[in-house]
Amino acid sequence: MNDQGTSEAAMHTQERDEMQRSIALVDDDRNVLTTLSIALQAEGYGVRVYSDGETALSALLDNPPDLAVFDIKMPRMDGMELLTRLRQHSDLPVIFLTSKDEEADEEAGLALGADDYIAKPFSQRLLLARIRAILRRAGPIETGGDNSADVPPSPEASMLRRGRLEMDPARHKVMWDEKPVSLTVTEFLILEALATRPGVIKSRNQLMDAAYPDDVFVDDRTVDSHIKRLRRKFRAVDPEFSGIETLYGAGYSFTDG
Repeated sequence: MNDQGTSEAAMHTQERDEMQRSIALVDDDRNVLTTLSIALQAEGYGVRVYSDGETALSALLDNPPDLAVFDIKMPRMDGMELLTRLRQHSDLPVIFLTSKDEEADEEAGLALGADDYIAKPFSQRLLLARIRAILRRAGPIETGGDNSADVPPSPEASMLRRGRLEMDPARHKVMWDEKPVSLTVTEFLILEALATRPGVIKSRNQLMDAAYPDDVFVDDRTVDSHIKRLRRKFRAVDPEFSGIETLYGAGYSFTDG
């Protein structure tokens, strides 16, 4: 390869490095750390691993990654305490890994400021899909280039308005009666599927398809739990909220009244 070709290759390598997103994994299970590291690196992410929350906290604050994945049960400092301390200084996106039967932990984690949660045992495909969705919501990396193709679309073009509901998919923002409602990625996708066609009944399978990758299996209880949390979050800003209706044996629908 000539000098010009070598120089161009180096420039492309530098551009890829500048665009690389970094993920921090915090888990005391070395098998999980190893398996996820391999999967994330195969997707082009830079990966950092920590086996306990105390070690991770200093590293996350000193040199923040683009996103972190926390296990809840860890020695020295568990995931809940780690997130609590992190939120005092940082809005770093966080996904929690929880045990399947620990709904209380899921609720507490979301209340503390986690962006999403995934129950163990989990699908790597699902975790990767959630990571991509949250990073898209966080926005593109600043590269300093002047590229007209990177100009964001008009906010009006992407807004979804249904009565008192406003959804902004580009920014992952939801408003009800002009009051913000904070949703996880999964909750947002389910609500978007319902609100796109008000009054139309969506089966649980249809909502699963909207919120999960094609080959990820979730049971009916998972969708019902997300609907339950959606209603709870909307009723926190409007106690009279009744925008999501249950049609027993059929599914759910959204009403914009």
